[in-house]
Amino acid sequence: MDKAISQARISAIGWFIIALRVLIMLALFLACVPFYYLWRLLRLPRLWPRIFLSGVGIAAGLEIDVKGRPRRNALLISNHVSWLDIPAISWASGSAFVGHSGLASMPLLKHLCAMNDTVFIERHIRSSVASQVEQVRHAIADTGALTLFPEGTTGDGIGLLPFKSSLLSAAEVLPDGVAVQPVFLEYAEAPGISWAGDEHGLDNFKRILARIRPIRLTLHFLAPLEGAELADRKSMAAAAQKAIETAMRAHRGR
Repeated sequence: MDKAISQARISAIGWFIIALRVLIMLALFLACVPFYYLWRLLRLPRLWPRIFLSGVGIAAGLEIDVKGRPRRNALLISNHVSWLDIPAISWASGSAFVGHSGLASMPLLKHLCAMNDTVFIERHIRSSVASQVEQVRHAIADTGALTLFPEGTTGDGIGLLPFKSSLLSAAEVLPDGVAVQPVFLEYAEAPGISWAGDEHGLDNFKRILARIRPIRLTLHFLAPLEGAELADRKSMAAAAQKAIETAMRAHRGR
């Protein structure tokens, strides 16, 4: 569906669907939070953030197919199309995420992100890299995977924006045994799902939740990087971008 059409006034049915889905998400959040803290107190394996995020994706209408195998103990490098990317990847891998440092300026949002072991990257403060490296190590050890979106913003799902190697600065020195795995997010209706251009975030959220049709997404877990591709952050960014672009071309127009 053309985005200009899909952004038209939401119908009464659309508002009902939005309200129902938001209530489901809120109920899920309230149900998961006590168990999150209980599991944390008992030092049990991290579980509830993945359940919550997976439930958010299901409530939003995601139908996910997985191609390939998500590696354990992995840094996942993915293209970025929508806020739905986060619940989708979490459902498939249990991953934590790398977030922009601006999110950390909002106390409530920072706390919610911290519950999912989010690593906040300060791209322009070199003195913070050592601290970020330790956060990366902790997130991968705790969750088994950490995902970053090196485009730095959401794209249209049809092509890729240039990957910013600065976002990989904290991942340049990875623990032994950690794989670096590109991930291609392929939405069946990418232009209608993507959060791109000057669309307000809340408008995008409402537009997605007002949909009646399911949102079909295929997660392609591609071959991990190896050899010279892992030499430094610039090599990792370039190799991951090439792998995802190749996958995009291979699946375009199917």
